Amino acid sequence: MKRSSAVLVTGILAVGCGGAVAAQPPPKLAHWTSFVHTDRPLDLAGPRRDGSFVLAAAGKLWLLAPGSGRVTRFAPAYQSPGGEEPYVALPSARHRGCSFGSNTVYALRLADGHGVVAIDAGGAPRMFASLAARGLIDGIAFDETGRFGYRLLVTVEHGATATVVAIDCRARVTTITGRAPKVEGGIAVAPATFGRFAGDLIASDENTGRIYAISPTGASALVAQSGLPHGGDTGVESEAFLPARGRFEALLADRLTPGNRHPGDNAVLRIASDALFAAGARPGDLLDATEGGAKTVAVHCGPRACTVRHVADGPAIAHPEGHIAIVPG
Repeated sequence: MKRSSAVLVTGILAVGCGGAVAAQPPPKLAHWTSFVHTDRPLDLAGPRRDGSFVLAAAGKLWLLAPGSGRVTRFAPAYQSPGGEEPYVALPSARHRGCSFGSNTVYALRLADGHGVVAIDAGGAPRMFASLAARGLIDGIAFDETGRFGYRLLVTVEHGATATVVAIDCRARVTTITGRAPKVEGGIAVAPATFGRFAGDLIASDENTGRIYAISPTGASALVAQSGLPHGGDTGVESEAFLPARGRFEALLADRLTPGNRHPGDNAVLRIASDALFAAGARPGDLLDATEGGAKTVAVHCGPRACTVRHVADGPAIAHPEGHIAIVPG
């Protein structure tokens, strides 16, 4: 596994060939706040063509209206067969390559089958792809850049390593690598603005706090050390890339997890772009939140180096899961 160097500089982490970045005084942190309460929210995907977001909660699927916070049932025929974290993904409305289906949701299947389920726009579920790689399926994301062929990417954890597979719209599965670092959670593919890691799959390891890039050739590199608390159910896990322009809100599922050090709020949290930018985030940055307390960093990568800035915290009891969802406008 190829890794770049990392240097900690007064609260700002610089990673890569360029060396340290000049220290800057830390601005005021932004804060995740409760937006809507719901039963065991796990993940968010979208937006759909009508602007709503798919919310995975309590093993079922719902639609969340980001303006009003209204939650309505979607796909009543779908029920997760089990497993703690059946994360979901939705192709962009502008998805290129072969079609995965407009407004079709893809969900990890962790029990009674090992792979990915597709739930079409009408709510009908079907087994989409079975995976041969053994282990815990723990990450799902669409490639919207094209470096992975606009395919659906899935990670499978097995001990200290992980397998990354790419699935095309005809459910043909190709292994990218079987020796990626151990990663999980709300994985994301980096846009063209993310420096030397543009187009790579970006995924985090909550146990070490490290953020990795996995290229279409299967090579792995260390993007950054988050600098936040790490460990099981503690470290960075939930990701999204900030839009290159315009204002937005970010949403994050905060699941009730009784008996955990961070027992959760049973809520969808939100944060505004103005607050993130005031805290030092920049357009195009990677936003990465911890499973314990929603502590959040913004990672900015150029051609030679990456910097990491702590930009937000959540409620101390927060237990985030899945992806960070971006609400444009």
